[in-house]
Amino acid sequence: MKTSLSKLFLLAVFFVACNKNENSSLPAIVQSTQNATTSLPQPKHIVIVIEENHGYEQIIGSASAPYINALARNSYSVLFTKSYAVTHPSQANYLHLFSGSSQGVTNDAVPINEPFTTANLAKQLIKAGKSFATFSQGLPYTGYNGKTWGAYARKHNPVTNWMGNGTNQVPGTTNKPFAAFPSDFNKLPTVSFVIPNLNNDMHDGSINRADNWLKVHLDDYIQWAKRNNSLFILTFDEDDDKHNNHIVTIFCGPMVRSGKDTIEINHHTVLRTIEDMYGLPYAGNAATVKPITNCWK
Repeated sequence: MKTSLSKLFLLAVFFVACNKNENSSLPAIVQSTQNATTSLPQPKHIVIVIEENHGYEQIIGSASAPYINALARNSYSVLFTKSYAVTHPSQANYLHLFSGSSQGVTNDAVPINEPFTTANLAKQLIKAGKSFATFSQGLPYTGYNGKTWGAYARKHNPVTNWMGNGTNQVPGTTNKPFAAFPSDFNKLPTVSFVIPNLNNDMHDGSINRADNWLKVHLDDYIQWAKRNNSLFILTFDEDDDKHNNHIVTIFCGPMVRSGKDTIEINHHTVLRTIEDMYGLPYAGNAATVKPITNCWK
């Protein structure tokens, strides 16, 4: 009994001493652990390009996609080898990436209940004093809400479904033609979606054509991002209901450690990671997944 009381007394003295010393190792270890699990980089800008309807196995290692494969091997890039789309067909995956939910959409038609009033990345950023825009190739003018225009397809442009003045809705100025993508990348919004048209996103055109379009139109930003604390994300909507929805996702930027990452991710994971980077609330199913934490320098 005396021995037990002595041990308890010594233990109490130890904890009192630690609590009195602000520089004690015990609180430092606890704080370090908390920071390690919650700290993410905060890029100055993020640009996300979304390609169409091809599986990981069709792109990685393909001679038809030399630029994407070079990007995957870049010393500033991480290739996620277990990245998966959420569903099929296309439109719902764009909605999952933008809002953490399909919003009940199960096809590629214009949703009958839009504009939506649910949480989404654009509104979260705007509320936080930051900015968002989608740059769609072939969009005829800022704020256009039609279903198609030439090779432009609304189903690949999720922000259109939240344009308005209601709850969680965003101004039409967030919906821009790709021609408005600035040459001075300092003028980019905090987060941008870039949507190539159907001929240049592998939907109607070839893998090689889309690969070359990406090189011609986004490489300048990618090189700039490496020098300016910014991030480039390449991902796909889905794999056209083949290959188990296994898709290519690449992060490229100065905050990224190079190589391959075998963590399993999906569109909700990417959304959650961006939300955590900027201290945003969570939209839809982004609240049910963990952010990507192990690919950062």
